[in-house]
Amino acid sequence: MEYLEFELPIKELEDQLQKCKIIGEESEVDVTETCAQIEKKLKDTQKKLYKDLTPWQRVQLSRHPDRPYTLDHIKAICKDSFLELHGDRNIKDDKAMIGGLGKIGDQSFMFIGQQKGFNTKTRQYRNFGMANPEGYRKALRLMKSAEKFGIPVVTLIDTPGAYPGLEAEERGQGEAIARNILEMTRLKVPVITIVIGEGASGGALGIGVGDRVLMLENSWYSVISPENCSSILWRSWEYKEQAAKALKLTATDAMKIKVVDGVIKEPLGGAHRDREKTFKAVSEAILKSYDDLKKLSPEDLVSKRMEKYANMGVFKG
Repeated sequence: MEYLEFELPIKELEDQLQKCKIIGEESEVDVTETCAQIEKKLKDTQKKLYKDLTPWQRVQLSRHPDRPYTLDHIKAICKDSFLELHGDRNIKDDKAMIGGLGKIGDQSFMFIGQQKGFNTKTRQYRNFGMANPEGYRKALRLMKSAEKFGIPVVTLIDTPGAYPGLEAEERGQGEAIARNILEMTRLKVPVITIVIGEGASGGALGIGVGDRVLMLENSWYSVISPENCSSILWRSWEYKEQAAKALKLTATDAMKIKVVDGVIKEPLGGAHRDREKTFKAVSEAILKSYDDLKKLSPEDLVSKRMEKYANMGVFKG
């Protein structure tokens, strides 16, 4: 397992615990009490360290290389029932945006989300989770298919942003994202959105309009990344921690300003520390949201969704 810089005290204690156990196994020395002391200190350190994480530390956790990505969630939640669908029927199949049909129990869902890679080769293959216009058009095609057959939509957001390349702009990146936002507001089926990692800029909004928008505890959701914000305001990346705090990008902050509807708790130390527990929490959140939304008529779904987003940003002086 990889450790972030602020997690090094935990790594030292885990290394000590491992060495202590090895000594106990390879010799006749009784190390039970010593191991128990180290375990207690480890638990106390973990609780203290993860209790009050800074916004920047949560950003770091959202990018942890061991953190489960979209396909990890889908395959765990749907077991063997997921059928991936490809292509936007116009240009090509964007590997950074994945989607398809899957079941949780007996209920079918259309799953859509950005997919990152786990090593150099797959990161290039997935374009680092940054979708091109054809990725958003593929997502829209799948959403419209789901609407046609009355299947609820689940979108999983994990992207540093839409791909900013010249060719993407030439093929209408802005129009593709704007079209998705428009069409998602009037889909006549339940739409459940979960930010599982990074939720940056229009790249996230392109699949982010939902009846229920949820965030994993150590994910973030903002108009811009802390590094880019720091670069614009201070002409340097050195102020990224300050920018992260000012952006109010954590799940707790998003709840306070009513950008999201709920926070899904993660295992102590992040989603990668106990993947199965995380998958179970996400699955339960999807089913609970769907149970609430399936009672509404298509007209009520659209009306409430439009009202929800129309009220965002409104304040009284």
